Amino acid sequence: MIITPVNWYQAPTPLKSMIDRLVCADGGNPDPTTTHGKEARKAKKLEMAGWAFPRHLKGRLFSVVVHGDTEGVENLRRSLSDWLKSMDLVPAGPLAEVDRYIGYWEPYATSHEAYDKDSAFQEEVRNAALTLCEAVRASREGRQVAAGTKLELPREK
Repeated sequence: MIITPVNWYQAPTPLKSMIDRLVCADGGNPDPTTTHGKEARKAKKLEMAGWAFPRHLKGRLFSVVVHGDTEGVENLRRSLSDWLKSMDLVPAGPLAEVDRYIGYWEPYATSHEAYDKDSAFQEEVRNAALTLCEAVRASREGRQVAAGTKLELPREK
């Protein structure tokens, strides 16, 4: 579950760093000894010989909540959801993806008060978490059906 503010249409720097790391983890080399660490020449040769692109995170469920006070929550929530789906993660459900404005254009000096008062947003975040938990339980019990998961992809990347 990712819960994040939006910084003028963008993900905060720590979240962007996590995204970069997860992209590498998703298709990363399952055997780092083949490149002796990070020797780019060996890694390139290995990839050009037919990289399997293993999709380590495929099938994991996700939830995304983005909040802000002026601009860009919809774009960032959509971008995060699209990025996770591009790595073959699965959205937990409609209630698990939330974007909301809180304290719209109010002063920064009192913005925490707007967050504290917005019980509807707090409940939406709670619902997103509960939806994710329910989806994980269902998946572990073999009850969740995600159409198309057994189809062969025409491209690995």
